Amino acid sequence: PLMTTRQFALAIALCSLAGAALAEGLTITAEAEAKIRTTLTEQGYEVRKVQVEDGNYEAYALKDGKKYEIYMDDKFQVVDVKED
Repeated sequence: PLMTTRQFALAIALCSLAGAALAEGLTITAEAEAKIRTTLTEQGYEVRKVQVEDGNYEAYALKDGKKYEIYMDDKFQVVDVKED
C-alpha cells in the first residue's frame, strides 16, 4: 500500500497543525504596526492600540468622537470595522 492507516493519520494531524500555525502566524512587528497606523491615520482614525486577534490585525481607534475596532488582514486591507 502507498500509506498505512497510521501514516495517513499522522499526515492529517501534521496538516492540521500547519494550518493552525498559519492562521495564527501574524505578529505585531514594528513595521506592521507602523503600516497599520499610517494606513488608518490616512483614513482619519486616531489609532490607540494594535494587536492580533483571530488571525487578523486588530486596531482600536477613534474617529469623529466614536470608538472603533478595525480588523485588517495580513496584507493590511480592512476586512471589518465595528463601532465600539
